[in-house]
Amino acid sequence: MNYSDYPAFKFERPADGVLLIKFNNPEKYNALDKRGHEDLARVWNEVDADDETRAVVITGEGRAFCAGGSIQTDLEYFGDVKHLTEVLRSARELVYNIINCRKPIISAINGPAAGAGLTTALMSDISVIGESVRFTDGHMKIGVAAGDHAAIIWPLLCGMAKAKYYLYTADMIDGREAERIGLVSKCVPDGEVVKSALEIAGRLAAGPQIALQYTKHTLNHWLRDAGPAFEAGLALEIMNFMSEDAREGFEAFLAKRKPEFPTARR
Repeated sequence: MNYSDYPAFKFERPADGVLLIKFNNPEKYNALDKRGHEDLARVWNEVDADDETRAVVITGEGRAFCAGGSIQTDLEYFGDVKHLTEVLRSARELVYNIINCRKPIISAINGPAAGAGLTTALMSDISVIGESVRFTDGHMKIGVAAGDHAAIIWPLLCGMAKAKYYLYTADMIDGREAERIGLVSKCVPDGEVVKSALEIAGRLAAGPQIALQYTKHTLNHWLRDAGPAFEAGLALEIMNFMSEDAREGFEAFLAKRKPEFPTARR
């Protein structure tokens, strides 16, 4: 396969059958622009068709996994229905393409993850995180519903009680806590994240491929069954992007101040 048409990523083949994908914008915590979001959604179709690849590791170059998109860009397109429709489509394709990719995907969460980065980290089949890595689903901090991947995967990973607590409060979670509540597969010392993920990928790449792919396909019916909740949550999140709370949340984030949500003052 030719992965040269993906400028937001680096591709390496560290072992037989293993593809290593790196978010490649380290100066900006591997943030994604519009093209990067679209490429992140479609790359899994390429991986699925890649006969050389039997297992995938995705990680970030530098100190971060992936910071997601730009709040500044979202604010510039605030209320733009065409743009929001494109965001919805790309977010939906990212989740479903990860689910439907036959190859096992392992996220090596080596630093902060947000937005599409957090979606990729937690939707991966196996997730390996560093002990000191901290993340949160920050939708509540900017005044929009925690739809997107949260509705489809968090309750299955860590249970409804923990999912509701962390999605409602947007409290930070470190690697140890994420492993303790089942939100990630494995927590390791910070310097061993990529190494551990590659070891797992090597084992899977050397295993019975049809059995492995059919096991992924079967287990992911749990996620397909949650599709209606995901679709509803994503649509409501996008609708929230046209609200006064969201505008205040975005502006407060950019100004580095505490938001004062209009609906909390009525």
